[in-house]
Amino acid sequence: MTRGVEDGLAAQVIRLATERGARLAVAESLTGGMLAAELVSVPGASLAFSGGIVAYDTALKHSLLHVDVRLLAERGPVDAEVARQMARGVRLACAVPASGVGGEAESTPADIGIATTGVAGPDPDPQTGQPAGTVWVGVSSSGGERAVELALSGDRAGIRAETVAAALRAALEEISART
Repeated sequence: MTRGVEDGLAAQVIRLATERGARLAVAESLTGGMLAAELVSVPGASLAFSGGIVAYDTALKHSLLHVDVRLLAERGPVDAEVARQMARGVRLACAVPASGVGGEAESTPADIGIATTGVAGPDPDPQTGQPAGTVWVGVSSSGGERAVELALSGDRAGIRAETVAAALRAALEEISART
């Protein structure tokens, strides 16, 4: 288990998503795949986890996740709206055919997209000067979009681990809100 991630949180996300018939997708920047790894460490994750995109380079946030290029140029990658757009973009990027592999049916976006973007440190963000520990977790679903701001402290590994835990809590909250 990732350092700093609460025991069983990923398992709770997978269990509840499976029970509710929800599919998850993740877009990661500063966590670099840690969130997806945490989810797939749970047996049965394939019942609820569609996949993810690690868009560490800012240009990939635009080309793979369709984050507005002007927004990225003006505000940089560490921003609430960037997090929301990343979460929306990964829902579409990880769409799967309703009938499964090789089906002719139209693809269905993931039900919930979770995104992480921020400054893990130790240095500030080179584009904006934001300090280490400035983090945004984006959430996108049919119920709307939001971004959760985190102001974390600690070393690089601790900031990344705490971001994974916060993203899992955001996913759990979003799944719980589904009827």
